[in-house]
Amino acid sequence: MKYISIISIALVTFLMIGCNNKVDSGSGHNEENTEHSEEKHEEGVVELTKEQAETIGLEMNTLERKSLGNTIKVTGQLELFPQDRANISPFVGGNVRSIKVIEGDKVNKGQVLAYLEHPDIITMQQEYQEKNDELVFLKQDFERKQTLYDKGVSSGKEFQMAQSKFRSTSSSVNGLRSKLRLLGINTDQVLKGQIYSAVPITTPISGYVDEVMISLGDYVAPQTKMFTVSDNSEIHVDFKVYEKDIRKVKVGQEIYFTVAAKPDELLKAKIHAIGKTFETDPKALHVHADVHNEDKELLPGMYVEGRIVQDQKMAFAVPEDAIIKEGEQSFIFILDADDEKGDNKMKFKMIPVNVGIIDLGYVEINLPTEIVQDVKVVTKGAYTLSSEMIKGELGHDD
Repeated sequence: MKYISIISIALVTFLMIGCNNKVDSGSGHNEENTEHSEEKHEEGVVELTKEQAETIGLEMNTLERKSLGNTIKVTGQLELFPQDRANISPFVGGNVRSIKVIEGDKVNKGQVLAYLEHPDIITMQQEYQEKNDELVFLKQDFERKQTLYDKGVSSGKEFQMAQSKFRSTSSSVNGLRSKLRLLGINTDQVLKGQIYSAVPITTPISGYVDEVMISLGDYVAPQTKMFTVSDNSEIHVDFKVYEKDIRKVKVGQEIYFTVAAKPDELLKAKIHAIGKTFETDPKALHVHADVHNEDKELLPGMYVEGRIVQDQKMAFAVPEDAIIKEGEQSFIFILDADDEKGDNKMKFKMIPVNVGIIDLGYVEINLPTEIVQDVKVVTKGAYTLSSEMIKGELGHDD
């Protein structure tokens, strides 16, 4: 019996050791699989080639600080000041002899845009010459009769008639001289015998030709619009502010706005005047703001969306399209690695962020402390990355 007990104890001990070995062996195998799995599928990371990124329209930008605030939302339109737009028409009627510009040409103040010709233009110069010659004679006659009248030799009637003719002709000459100068004709040359068959049509401002409304040979009546020229360098914004917000608006406040031509660029203007009359539908007041347009890319008539700054602050911000929402949590994708092994691959990591003010299409974000502030953020294509990460459907080279 004693031997049987010893054998039983040894058998049980052997079986327990064997079981432990199996468990340890299985545990080691699982750890290897887990490590392999982690190496193959890193959580929250998407890897793709540069060609794939281009195919899905991926765009990235360095994280930037922007001015954000609790502000008054406004809409409006870019406008020109009245003195920066010219409708050009002739003072006299005539036929178009030549056109010197086309739409879009840059012109300087006083530059000739076209020439008009008409017999009446010639007749006016001839009349000016004749009247001026007559005035020379009448002036001499008036001075002679004034001398005789002062000496009591000539009658007062003769003196008064000479004076009247001299003054009347002098007025005619001055009037013709002014008319010819308005037409751009050199009156000094006309008095020397020069007769101009055509008159120049010039621009009163520098800028760009917007419209040309004539053709060669057209008869253009006086005050008929021939050209429009505009100077866009001093463009301004005409905003509408609704009645409930009027008390918050003051001259000198800054307005940040965007235009469709530059959707990713935040432009700035400053209020210089506030209207005093309400529109009835909708009930709103016009607010005018100055804009610097040095590159001439802003054009009158462009629709704008803006905000009048109140309680502004500078904060890190990304476009709204860069934010991924999963329940109550917000995420962004950042560039984690770019072709670090020379394999033409880019690695993007999804990180959680806290969001704040949403203003003019931008969202304030607070990054985790371990993320550097000069990271590149996916600004377009973030949702595509998110869905592909979830589905695991991005193509990979074998």
